[in-house]
Amino acid sequence: MSSKCCDTTEESIKEKKPINWRLIATVISGIGTIFGFLLSYAGVSEDITNIFFLTSIIVGGIFVAQEAIEGLTKSKFLNIEFLVVIASIGALYLGELGEASAVIFFFSLAEAFESFGVKRSRKALEELVQNNPKQATLKDGTILNIDSVTLGSIVVVKPGDLIPLDGIIVIGTSAINEASITGESLPKDKIVGDTVYAGTININGYLEVKVTKISKDSTISKIVELVSGAQKSKTQAEEFIHKFAKYYTPGIAIVSLFIFGIPVVFFGGAVSTWLERAITLLVIACPCALVIATPVTVTAALGGASKRGILIKGGKFLELLGKVKAIAFDKTGTLTIGKPVVTDIVTFNGFTEQQLLEDVAGMESFSTHPLSEAIVEYARHKGITPHQMESYQNIPGKGGKAVCKVCDDLEHCVGNLKMMDAHNVSIGEITKETEKFEMEGKTVVLVSEKDKIMGMLGISDTLRDTSATTIKMLAEEKVSSAMLTGDNIHSASFIAKKLGIQDVFAGLLPEEKVEKIKEFKNKYGVVAMVGDGVNDAPALALSDVGIAMGSKGTDIALETADMILMNDRIELIPEMISLGRRTLGVVKFNVAIAVGSKFIFVILATLGMAHLGIAIFADTGVALLVIVNGLRLFKMP
Repeated sequence: MSSKCCDTTEESIKEKKPINWRLIATVISGIGTIFGFLLSYAGVSEDITNIFFLTSIIVGGIFVAQEAIEGLTKSKFLNIEFLVVIASIGALYLGELGEASAVIFFFSLAEAFESFGVKRSRKALEELVQNNPKQATLKDGTILNIDSVTLGSIVVVKPGDLIPLDGIIVIGTSAINEASITGESLPKDKIVGDTVYAGTININGYLEVKVTKISKDSTISKIVELVSGAQKSKTQAEEFIHKFAKYYTPGIAIVSLFIFGIPVVFFGGAVSTWLERAITLLVIACPCALVIATPVTVTAALGGASKRGILIKGGKFLELLGKVKAIAFDKTGTLTIGKPVVTDIVTFNGFTEQQLLEDVAGMESFSTHPLSEAIVEYARHKGITPHQMESYQNIPGKGGKAVCKVCDDLEHCVGNLKMMDAHNVSIGEITKETEKFEMEGKTVVLVSEKDKIMGMLGISDTLRDTSATTIKMLAEEKVSSAMLTGDNIHSASFIAKKLGIQDVFAGLLPEEKVEKIKEFKNKYGVVAMVGDGVNDAPALALSDVGIAMGSKGTDIALETADMILMNDRIELIPEMISLGRRTLGVVKFNVAIAVGSKFIFVILATLGMAHLGIAIFADTGVALLVIVNGLRLFKMP
């Protein structure tokens, strides 16, 4: 049986809560350090305070030493943990047990905060995993693991259950909570023939769903895979910092050795004095804040975006979003809804609108063409009962004709001007009307009875309510917009004018869209492309950031694009560009504060002006600062 949402969540929580021994060790280390210093300040004997300090060092240092050894044996380089271990050993040598204890504890505390930060920013992924169903109930009552359910199977989904697999409703109606897929909190009403997604919640109706995708290909499985992969991928800044730390750490170790060795060996300096300076340098030079400055920030931003129904395939694309100077939009299904609707009706020769709709709906009910479906849907919405037709014939490239049983068996035609000419229908002065509709980007459908024209219907795609706002917001962000479409120039120009888009390129084949993207990249630098992921796939792939509409051609979109709008809300694109810019700004700030503080305190440590306590405070304080600063991006405005 499909698991209830709450049951799935509870099971996941139970499965995903192993004992965090490192956190326990950090707490014990903190208690030992704090009590040790408190007792020391209270005048308690050194033997007792040292017990607390040693406990803190041993318990807290186990994991630090383990990772230092792994760095040497597996990764073959000196990591941050290695510097902490050396610094702690040096402090012990100097008899500063309290300082050694503080080094271990504060480093462990910074690591714990980093772990919390990453986990907090990956909350969206955990929620997706929790919403990934485990079982499905077939129509005959058989309960199967979702991996065993085959295409075409009928699964039963009761009220309150998670929908186990992507499919089409064959029986029932219900409201579906699709927040896990689209980020939209309001449920959507679904009827027979509508698509439903695995991991969404059936709120209040009994459903039977025909499976259209197996488990591994379901939308939520793809999303989990994408979000997980995105959070593992590294930005250019992260890759640079990782390489930098690989050489920086042994470099600092060598410098510390020189600071200790040269004055002692060649100038007779005091061992304790120069050893403390060398150890202080080791502690303060730990690139802890620098290493975590970028990943926590980027992961938080990706997590925040995914909660809004926006999937970004990696931090590098988030960086590129912040640098976008121009965006090319496909028209149909992107700036428009992608579904034709009847917008105008004009009647002639004394016929009424009802008569026109009764006849045209009767003829178009024989066809599955999108325009025919739009007309039939419009008539149904108007409460029109279609006339009974017979002897329907489809005329390719022109339209169709049939005999109306209600209208004295008269022949009726539906189609374009060629259809009317071929059947000797007198069109009179309607040419001007058809040209007017065509200049507005509308498709004209003519209807006749015998040799008389009854009227005409104007049909067009519908603009998204938010398209104009999106273009305006992009302009405010200094991002240029262009339209690339395969549609005719009249339709494209009419839509572009309404939206305020200056650059319009119509009648383009997929390969011609690619050429335009190349031109834009040469002109603007970093360019994004927005499309439905089908005919736009080549252009999406070539652009610096390909943005796909998630509900149109989802499979292709998931594989081709770099960013996916699962809720098709293009008004979120300006927000994503803003998020990319904010992310770049936070990363630069974090790196600057990490490097700047290290530079200052390294100089102070070399000159003997910074003791071990200040070094520990500086390193931990900066690490916590960059973590908190990065986590701000988890909450989008």
